[in-house]
Amino acid sequence: MSRARCHLRAALFLAAVSSRGATTGVAARRVLSAWPAPQEPGMEYQDAVRTLNTLQTNANYLEQVKRQRGDPQRQLEAMRLYLARSGLQVEDLDQLNIIHITGTKGKGSTCAFTECILRSYGLKTGFFSSPHLVQVRERIRINGQPISPELFTKHFWRLYHRLEETKDDSSCVSMPGYFRFLTLMAFHVFLQEKVDLAVMEVGIGGAYDCTNIVKKPVVCGVSSLGIDHTGLLGDTMEKIAWQKGGIFKCGVPAFTVLQPDGPLAVLRDRAQQISCPLYLCPPLEALEEGGPLLTLGLEGEHQQSNAALALQLARCWLQQKGYQDTGELKASRPSLLGQLPLAPVFQPTSHMQHGLRDTEWPGRTQLLRRGPLTWYLDGAHTTSSMQACVRWFRQALHSRERPGGGSEVRVLLFNSTGDRDSAALLKLLQPCQFDYTIFCPNLTEVSSTDNADQQNFTVTLDQVLLRCLAHQQHWSRLHEDQASPEPGGPAPLLLAPRPAHAHTTSSLVFSCISHALQWISQGRDPVFQPPSPPRVLFAHPVAGSGAIVLQEAAAIHVLVTGSLHLVGGVLKLLEPSLSQ
Repeated sequence: MSRARCHLRAALFLAAVSSRGATTGVAARRVLSAWPAPQEPGMEYQDAVRTLNTLQTNANYLEQVKRQRGDPQRQLEAMRLYLARSGLQVEDLDQLNIIHITGTKGKGSTCAFTECILRSYGLKTGFFSSPHLVQVRERIRINGQPISPELFTKHFWRLYHRLEETKDDSSCVSMPGYFRFLTLMAFHVFLQEKVDLAVMEVGIGGAYDCTNIVKKPVVCGVSSLGIDHTGLLGDTMEKIAWQKGGIFKCGVPAFTVLQPDGPLAVLRDRAQQISCPLYLCPPLEALEEGGPLLTLGLEGEHQQSNAALALQLARCWLQQKGYQDTGELKASRPSLLGQLPLAPVFQPTSHMQHGLRDTEWPGRTQLLRRGPLTWYLDGAHTTSSMQACVRWFRQALHSRERPGGGSEVRVLLFNSTGDRDSAALLKLLQPCQFDYTIFCPNLTEVSSTDNADQQNFTVTLDQVLLRCLAHQQHWSRLHEDQASPEPGGPAPLLLAPRPAHAHTTSSLVFSCISHALQWISQGRDPVFQPPSPPRVLFAHPVAGSGAIVLQEAAAIHVLVTGSLHLVGGVLKLLEPSLSQ
């Protein structure tokens, strides 16, 4: 423990925690983990979010779910009780005409595509997703836009007080956890706003997820599956597929993208047991066949897969509701691999094409060009999504405009949380040939007390900094291994040859996102112009020499990845309008 504490103190030094801030582990822990003092609820948005944050028991909740994994009905029964206490019955949710979407990679993007397609038909849409990037109200959207602070505040206090009034001594837990509360709130908002449909993104899992209280969705979807949340969902793709297939309902059509053979067979068997008609989505090029779809700016194969699933979900919903303009059916195709019937191959309508083109989903394959800096933002956090992220980053670098003179510098800003294998993620990023690798927690500032949307009470500053140090150690070991590669090992990903720099690949740990961005940008981002950084930011030799390199570079390419929460914190600073 003394060695870990020594590393932590070194990280705090590199991280430039000022003398007025948390300079010791104990002080740092107090800053992050202290719960808000009890206060009379106000009617301001930030007051509502601070009170919501008192329900941040995600870690405790996940531990409870793990213990009760053999009986998912207990989880759903608890959600039904909360729903009833809030004044609704499960049958009331049938009015929302729900599209229910699960998966490991791309379920949020699929939801966004689906919602935008159906909105292009003139329908009033609701959209529930997680996590949020900048403000928690992003999780509940009407017609593609986060609900207003005023609407969020009104519905929050109405639901909070209702649950407080209906609790009794027999209740084991008087208030639902953070995600459950927001799920309940989304149901109430969508019903009050009288949406024509609601697109609901499953949180963690499927069978155990609180959104799975819905009995009669119109259609269900499964995006790409991968290894994630293994402690909750299982440690194999087949176990995870079983969980994800838990959202299937008797007689309700469902669609899946192409999965590996094992998980696909599990989804097929799960659907057959439930009597759910399950279809396999044809690839986007099968629908497009040389038409305009592939020119819509869909970045990467994974986004094209998400778009193909969204088209099937939207078309199925429209047909179930009696719409005629759902795309001309093309010649039928045989089943793929003999496992599942192939979904219809059709010509997407102009509404569908406009919906795909107009979809905005920040933090996923997003580029921000700012003077000499280009920020590449992607919240990839699983091995499969990181592989897609690397492909996208390489393609973007290959197609970039090269500066007429001067050097180009590549910087990686990385963090990973939970039980994810950060070493595996970093190994996938290694061939991108970064000049500097920066690690920092998902904290916009060292103290987030002035920004309730970014607060996280489930971890301490000690914990997140120690994890960043572990990432740095993984990265160092990877470079040591690369210096002496094993004979016959896999060939590296192909990249354009790099001109040699005078410095070697280096890494730093900062205590917050703001300090990391200040060091990376060196005042050269025209939008991100914080006050002068603390002098201690440049005290470390690598930080000092690297600052000169960044100041003189003709182009700086910064990939931000590993965590959606990290990407959200970066966007908050780079795009101040998102906080308004």
